Amino acid sequence: MTASSVEFRRPPGPTDAVALGIDPETLATLQSLRDEYGDVVSLHRPNGRLAYFVNDPEDVRRILVKRHARFDKGPGFERVKMLLGNGLIVSDGDIWRRSRTMIQPAFSRQKVHALTDVMTDCAMTLEKRWSAVVAAGGTINITEETNRFALDLIVISTFGEDAKPWVESDGNNPFEFLSRDSARDLSVVMRVREVRHMLLELISERRSRSHEQHLDFMSMYLAARDKSGQPFSDEELLDELITLVVAGFETSANTLNWAWYLLAKHPQVEQRLIAEAQAFLPDAAAVSHANAASMVYTQQVLEETLRLYPPVWLFTRRSNDADELGDYDVPTGTDIYMSPYLLHRTDRFWPEPERFDPERFLLSDKPKKERPYFPFSLGPRRCLGEYFSFLEMKIHLGLLLPRFRMHLVDSEDPGLELGINLRSARDIMLQPTYR
Repeated sequence: MTASSVEFRRPPGPTDAVALGIDPETLATLQSLRDEYGDVVSLHRPNGRLAYFVNDPEDVRRILVKRHARFDKGPGFERVKMLLGNGLIVSDGDIWRRSRTMIQPAFSRQKVHALTDVMTDCAMTLEKRWSAVVAAGGTINITEETNRFALDLIVISTFGEDAKPWVESDGNNPFEFLSRDSARDLSVVMRVREVRHMLLELISERRSRSHEQHLDFMSMYLAARDKSGQPFSDEELLDELITLVVAGFETSANTLNWAWYLLAKHPQVEQRLIAEAQAFLPDAAAVSHANAASMVYTQQVLEETLRLYPPVWLFTRRSNDADELGDYDVPTGTDIYMSPYLLHRTDRFWPEPERFDPERFLLSDKPKKERPYFPFSLGPRRCLGEYFSFLEMKIHLGLLLPRFRMHLVDSEDPGLELGINLRSARDIMLQPTYR
């Protein structure tokens, strides 16, 4: 069955063509379509291609988990590919399966736990800087600060000792433009190309020092082999390293930015979080993966933050074979749009969806995989760095929140910047004091 077939079970939807992109207009359009037609909507894009907007949790799970092989990456990934090359986020088919198999061991819990010292060091660097701000009676741009924390952390975790000179002196981090420029346009693509040339030299140097032991992702990627015993080529390695830095930085930076904003507005939640942090992470010496795992309420706070502000607000797929969604057919070549942002804010699935309530994520008999919730995607393409991200964010909040009370400088909502990632439209300013 193809999109041109005249007889197929098609969901309800508008008759006029609908333009969709990665922008605020698309969010408003999808919300309007959901409200008017329901949780599965059909439409035609201006180029004539058939598209479905899917906001039903079971259908999302079918596309991303149960029948994932029938769906490739969808529209919009051309722009991501310009930035990341053919790395794990962008690739499909055999290339993706090979890369995923080679990379996955680097994100085992044992390997991630070995990086807790890096997470702690980056948090304590912030502690020193924020203490100076308190002494001066200044304010903190928490958007910039969480950007810097997450970027320094992922760069050191990826490149190890080679990266320390980059982050220890201002202006020398070759990836710093990622935190300064939120637009993912051609100017950023050109900066990434410059970084690729620099990393090629580092790859060559590391290959010549292969006998040395390094505790970082780059070394693990260099050592990875596929089923036939072949390593990544230099170009493949570049794509995966760039993907790791960009994706690893943006997810944690944006989530922590929103978390500090929400905590400043919800003192009761903040107090519970502080009590838990003081119990399990009273100081830097107490940091361990076991103690972080015991911070159950902190996990709930982060999950609720991700419900309200998922880092990737729009996922797309394209069907490579005919399929069905409930009572509807999905012809080959159909574009699929799914929005965690809208699903997470649909009151049928999340009562009072605009309310910040970490209690939604209390441990229960219902498995997590059955929740109408997918901030890190689902299924085989679920983010490999999810555990790494939660661990670094728990350590960040656990060490810093008990030391600093943050007050919002401006009560106005910072708004949403809806590009490839969901960010705050305006930087969030906080007034820090000691507790």
